[in-house]
Amino acid sequence: MTQLDSPGSEARTRLLLLVARPAQLLALSLPDGAVETLVADCGGTPDGVVADEANGYIYWTNMGQEFDKNDGYIERIALDGSGRTVVVMPGQTFTPKQLILDADSDLLYWCDREGMRVMRSRTDGSAITVLVQTGSTEADRSDASRHCVGIAIDKVGGYLYWTQKGGDNAGVGRILRAGLQLPAQADPAHRTDIEVLFSHLPEPIDLEWDGTENYLYWTDRGDPPLGNTLNRARIRQGKIGERETLLSNLHEGIGLALDKRFGRAFVSDLGGDVRCVDLEAPGESTIVMSGKGPLTGIAIQG
Repeated sequence: MTQLDSPGSEARTRLLLLVARPAQLLALSLPDGAVETLVADCGGTPDGVVADEANGYIYWTNMGQEFDKNDGYIERIALDGSGRTVVVMPGQTFTPKQLILDADSDLLYWCDREGMRVMRSRTDGSAITVLVQTGSTEADRSDASRHCVGIAIDKVGGYLYWTQKGGDNAGVGRILRAGLQLPAQADPAHRTDIEVLFSHLPEPIDLEWDGTENYLYWTDRGDPPLGNTLNRARIRQGKIGERETLLSNLHEGIGLALDKRFGRAFVSDLGGDVRCVDLEAPGESTIVMSGKGPLTGIAIQG
């Protein structure tokens, strides 16, 4: 484990990390590397996490006990780990994955893998809305190319981005986008504004949008050379730039968190490592935590 910064430089900054097995929510202090267990018994398979610092909450998704059962849900706690509450009830989302927060609008966005949906709700779990629907039948559900996993939003440009992973190392993964708002009277299953930005990817997973530099970042857990990577592409005036690989040799990369203040990104993987990469000098990384079990979602708080 490596200490990244002096304690005075970011005394309150920590990474929120979800462990798939045993299902836990951890907090990693960046100044000193200390690890705190916020929730020791998440149950099921936790996957996506986000901090709402203005209101003092941490939210996370849980894919439920069995991925072929409609029993996923979203929970929250206070920043100190107290007040655990279910906000999106089991069965209201099938297998929720990456979770993001639009704090200004008091909205949560997430992808629902076996539900084959991109979804949104208020932070209290009300007003659940399906924005994109990629399938509806059991036959559709068995088609992993329909599975929605990672999500990001560009409020300024008015775009919603998401990944459809495909099967293990199938090379059919895609990154797509559509308008952030569902047009009035539009059917989420038949939107006409969906664009495919990248296709034939190994297994694209989580996304992050950097509106300052206009970069879309994503992890890919598939086979090398395109997989087990952290990637980005610049998007200007709606036009897509070339894909750039920032980091390779991940152990099934999943979670992604940008730290724009320090020009770096953190990536978590199923191998149990959390890596930090300097976005101005990509290619190398520092392991800041390991050995806590297979990791899924990651977020920065503080």
